[in-house]
Amino acid sequence: MTGEFPTDADHRAYSATTRTRHTEDQRDQLQEEAHRFPTVAHWGAYEAEVIGGRLVAMHPSPHDPEPSDIGRSMVGTLDGPTRVTQPMIRAGYLEHGPRRDDNQRGAEPFRAVSWETAIEVVAGELARVRDSFGPAAIYGGSYGWGSAGRFHHAQSQVHRFLGQFGGYTPSVGNYSFHAMATILPYVLGQSADEYLSELPTWDEIARDTEVVLAFGGMPLKNSQVNPGGVARHSVVSAQRRCRERGVSFVNLSPVRDAVDASLNAEWYPLRPNTDAALMFGIAHTILAEGRQDQAFLDRCCVGFEQLRAYLRGAVDGQPKDADWAAAICGLDASVIRDLSRRMTAKRTLLSVSWSIQRADHGEQPYWAAIALAAIAGQVGRAGGGVALGLGSIHAAGAFQRKLPVAALPQRNEASDQVEAIPVSRLSDMLLNPGQTIDFDGGKVTFPEVRLVYWCGGNPFHHHQDINRLVKAWQRPDTIIVHEPFWTPTARFADIVLPCTTPLERSDIAVGRSEGEILAMYRAVDPPPGAKDDYEIFSALAERLGFGAWFTEGRTADDWVRHLYDQTRTALAEQGAPIPEFEAFWSQARISVPLRPGDLDRRPALSLLRDDPVAHPLRTPSGRIELFSQTISDFAYPDCPGHASWLEPAEWLGSPLADRYPLHMLTPQPAARLHSQYDHGATSLESKVSGREPVLISQADAEARGINDGDVVRVHNERGACLAGAVVTDAVHTGVILLATGAWYDPCEPGVPGSLELHGNPNVLTLDKGTSSLSQGPSAQTVLVEIERFEGEPSSARPFDPPPSQPASSPPRDGA
Repeated sequence: MTGEFPTDADHRAYSATTRTRHTEDQRDQLQEEAHRFPTVAHWGAYEAEVIGGRLVAMHPSPHDPEPSDIGRSMVGTLDGPTRVTQPMIRAGYLEHGPRRDDNQRGAEPFRAVSWETAIEVVAGELARVRDSFGPAAIYGGSYGWGSAGRFHHAQSQVHRFLGQFGGYTPSVGNYSFHAMATILPYVLGQSADEYLSELPTWDEIARDTEVVLAFGGMPLKNSQVNPGGVARHSVVSAQRRCRERGVSFVNLSPVRDAVDASLNAEWYPLRPNTDAALMFGIAHTILAEGRQDQAFLDRCCVGFEQLRAYLRGAVDGQPKDADWAAAICGLDASVIRDLSRRMTAKRTLLSVSWSIQRADHGEQPYWAAIALAAIAGQVGRAGGGVALGLGSIHAAGAFQRKLPVAALPQRNEASDQVEAIPVSRLSDMLLNPGQTIDFDGGKVTFPEVRLVYWCGGNPFHHHQDINRLVKAWQRPDTIIVHEPFWTPTARFADIVLPCTTPLERSDIAVGRSEGEILAMYRAVDPPPGAKDDYEIFSALAERLGFGAWFTEGRTADDWVRHLYDQTRTALAEQGAPIPEFEAFWSQARISVPLRPGDLDRRPALSLLRDDPVAHPLRTPSGRIELFSQTISDFAYPDCPGHASWLEPAEWLGSPLADRYPLHMLTPQPAARLHSQYDHGATSLESKVSGREPVLISQADAEARGINDGDVVRVHNERGACLAGAVVTDAVHTGVILLATGAWYDPCEPGVPGSLELHGNPNVLTLDKGTSSLSQGPSAQTVLVEIERFEGEPSSARPFDPPPSQPASSPPRDGA
């Protein structure tokens, strides 16, 4: 079996070695052999090498020409000191039971309890909160990027459970592209998913595009990940084919490396959060020189006259010309004029990264980009137009296939009694129950949340202003978390239920828009105290009286087979037959045959260009809405009826820059996905002086006496953190880069404002909605100062387990 994918029978036999199903001689032989099991993560497909029941290596799939190195981080973590191996309850919670406001989460030790006690406590508390306060008092947390598997997807599991239990308050939107997803339906009549499925592929760009203007860049590190996994990485070679075929790339970003060096991109480092101003300067120049595609604007758009009046200055007395834009974004006006002329002379694609809409007024650069492409006559043409998020994930720029892949069914039984909360308004919700906010043309009232149930996410990584979140996190009566590791979220919970990792259970994976289905074999046994999410929720559902409804009589493996069979049936109906489950499982990977129409691709919005009457958009006018009467009628001062330059709350042109003269950007890390496996080898090797690296320009470093490798303090009015300095010429003066995902490690746990020791940038970020329209996150709008840390800094210890105490009795009832 060594070196080959095992059959299902072989796999089950091997996994059973620790359960004495073999003779002593057989077990000894199996213990000495190396076995490889196929698996999938959001960052790639691998073969997990196991010897003696222990993971020793993660080998990239032989089908992957450009594998991600993140897989190495899974080795050594499954049985490392950070692993949670038994149910744990916070000592104060055991002593006094659930409390409102008066909690010491993050600062108290934990006590181990039995699974029987843990299930009893969790079930009792769920029932108490539901019966006393109603379903709205339960917040169903969890955020996306858990397992790549279709069944063992933590967010799906917790939402199914809470929905059947009686309902819960859900969230809506995401931290990745919430502003984009909200504005697109108003402007183009499309959802974000629909638009992403129409992005040009790299091969189409190589064939048809002459110039790519990359606003915010398109970093290769982002393309190593994909929701549901990556069967084979191909972006590096695809981008280079574009360059070989003569495509010119222009990097409009404060970071030189935001476009791969092999593309020889022109780099124009503009100030962060000023992309919309630059777009308006380009558009004004096109109009001033009479080079706009007036026919397209007249036939396929509405609202051009209102936008033109704004650009000419009829609204506020200020023409949005190249000189005006240059003063805002920091580029020479001559560069802006040159870019405008290239846009109308050559087939040009505007690539707009997801990062630039995670900022104050983040809707505006996306709306402005669509308007600019329309004015320049690029919309609906092969190789031209706007690519929103090109390169932001592996699927963005890959050949798009939307397969009918089955998912775990779920329904919120209280959907008519609860309101979905914008996901990035978590702290607002916990701190301000009863407050009503504007959102997407309506109103949302925050419930009084008494219980938070969180699986598969780490809000102490992805939420803004963690010091504010620490305060908010003390408000609920009870916080329950499923975690395999002692992440910051686990440390700030009341009850931690140890769950399995993807390598400790079987599943299937289908990467977003990929045409392959991959097996995820159970490679190792979990620690004796860990259970998978499904097993935990099944036990809770049984205790609460709806076990049969939740499980439908299926084991976890039964569900995996069931989802595959449902997918197989749906594909067969679409003319794409795939083998039965047994054949798939033994092969571990199958390619879905092309279906009729899969290759029938047209440039985005080309049908609108051809005939806007026959092919209207799903907007009120049926055309591109450069001015939206709907949005205008909302009367939001922070999101008017057409794309506009609205000064951010913090930016390098604001008075606050006199005190905090550096704009901090928080990109995705290269060595991990968000905060996942920050304690793994790949991420640890990226640290500087034991902390997250912060990139700073040579000029800014010299002005502050900072040398490469120094421990530095990054601070503003919201908080401070330590980081390891990396002095570079790849970052624009006045800008620093501190990637997200370093596990939150406060000097004084549980104390808001405590110095963070590990380099988590979200102790500094602004927790403000992008606008009243989308209420998205504004993490890229933040000013800071940085200084060399004097003295001996405290060691960062984010991966040490929290203190624990001997087990005690379960908590008493009570509020």
